[in-house]
Amino acid sequence: MAAPTILAFGSAEMQQRYLRPLFACTEIWCQLFSEPGAGSDLAGVATRAVPDGDEWVVDGQKVWTSGAHNADFAILPARTDTSVPKHAGMTYFVVDMTDPGVEVRPLRQITGEAEFNEVFLSGVRVHDRNRVGAVGEGWKVATTTLNNERVAIGAGNDREAGQIGLVTERWRTDPSVRTPGTHTELMRWWVETEVTRLAGERLRQGLEAGQPGPESSAMKLAFAQQAQQVSGFALELAPEEGLTYHDWTMVRPEGGSFLGHGPGYRYLRAKGNSIEGGTSEIMRNVIAERVLGLPPDHRPDKGIAFKDVPR
Repeated sequence: MAAPTILAFGSAEMQQRYLRPLFACTEIWCQLFSEPGAGSDLAGVATRAVPDGDEWVVDGQKVWTSGAHNADFAILPARTDTSVPKHAGMTYFVVDMTDPGVEVRPLRQITGEAEFNEVFLSGVRVHDRNRVGAVGEGWKVATTTLNNERVAIGAGNDREAGQIGLVTERWRTDPSVRTPGTHTELMRWWVETEVTRLAGERLRQGLEAGQPGPESSAMKLAFAQQAQQVSGFALELAPEEGLTYHDWTMVRPEGGSFLGHGPGYRYLRAKGNSIEGGTSEIMRNVIAERVLGLPPDHRPDKGIAFKDVPR
């Protein structure tokens, strides 16, 4: 998500410094977006960035940051102006995660692991050359990141990849799970996941002509629903396997797919799919307003200076 954003809004110097290591995976990045008071409503971020000469001093807290404990750099929207409405007062930065003012703490999740973190920023100094886009345009830049994230979450898989591939393989190799009812259910989800996969491939090909648009929210919404339903279907095929769990020790996963775990783990982990990368509720709002052209929800804080919005 960082590379397309820097490609779209970063300076030539920034692109020269960061894009090749990002592409080569020699530097690890994380995404400092969500906050305790700004999860689904990302524009409500309260982390402040105050100018000090040719630097910015950043203070605040972020949460649900995947991989922050391994990251070298982070992308960060922060509040730079509280006298304007919330969408207009944000600016986007690249932060060095090795700065002494950055503290990373693990967050243990429903699977027992801690792949997420909360991150505290205390007096972190960011040079202005690491500002991405213009001052006050952080929301515009962040939207580019989010659209790319939603494409990355829900697209780019081969046929029968992911949860549906595991269920299909079980069906083919284990006659004991085959009934007319489970056959009908399997075919339903196989078709739906294949349609979503093809739609995602079309969306990815559209990236060749520019940045992804709001259609990526439909991709992400469909992926989350299907992952949760198919992981539940896997337990219906073999209910006894949902009663066992491989290990509840808190560990820091080092990346890789969670598909190598048992069905009980996959069922629990899939619950996060409708939260991470934008909640399914927000995805429906984006689709309704920006794709279908329906009237927007009432927003009581619209047009109000951020400092005057009750928190």
